[in-house]
Amino acid sequence: MLTLKSKEEIELIRESALIVSKTLGMLAAEVKPGVTTLHLDALAETFIRDHGAIPGFLGMYGFPNTLCMSPNDQVVHGIPNDTPLVEGDIISIDCGALKNEFYGDHAYTFSVGEIDDETQKLLDVSKASLYEGIRAFKHNNRVGDVGYAIQNYCESHGYGVVRELIGHGIGRIMHEEPEMPNYGKRGRGKKFQEGMVVAIEPMINMGTHKIKHHNDGWTITTKDNKPSAHFEHNVALVDGQPELLSTFAYVYEALGIKSNEEDGLRINPLTL
Repeated sequence: MLTLKSKEEIELIRESALIVSKTLGMLAAEVKPGVTTLHLDALAETFIRDHGAIPGFLGMYGFPNTLCMSPNDQVVHGIPNDTPLVEGDIISIDCGALKNEFYGDHAYTFSVGEIDDETQKLLDVSKASLYEGIRAFKHNNRVGDVGYAIQNYCESHGYGVVRELIGHGIGRIMHEEPEMPNYGKRGRGKKFQEGMVVAIEPMINMGTHKIKHHNDGWTITTKDNKPSAHFEHNVALVDGQPELLSTFAYVYEALGIKSNEEDGLRINPLTL
């Protein structure tokens, strides 16, 4: 069932989403060669709890950790472990937080030291496609318009758009309606309504869109073992326009990156 949010509820989701944003910003300074994903996971759990929230993923559907940590050819749902990151890796970090009965959930793919140009392009295109999708989340558009925007942008660069894994509505439940595929046809699917809050999250592969499920019940990799990137924001439909509830500003501050990609999108970060 589709649950529309009041302005007060949207602010509570924003608070949880920005805890995730700040968590990713904290982790940005810690992602480096020699660091284990278990260490990063422990840092994130402490940070989230110190901000008055509960890790949103820990224990959900039986997941054993605070973060989904997916390096290189892992698409999503990677389980943190004690294998050190190495120069040239990429690592997708997906994080959730629960505060005041509402969830926040978003993701960023980090480079570990210097990466090659081909992989950097995958990250750049995948992240840009997220904003293509967000800008299509507006009054009178439909789910298919967002999916089309992401798919068209990524496939024009020769990348594979994962079909089996999709974005979702978010609120008191982590995964609500509507489902938000990263592919689709314009004018198809549920019509967007005022008060909808969604997680838009392109999962983009350098090669084939096909994926493999592993025996641990969680890890998903690309079928051809080529790298995959994952970026995610929480977005509300307010006055007919997309409003970001999460931000990469804290990541960029930690990494010394200047970006204008969120310019023109309504955003009202809280001071936590």
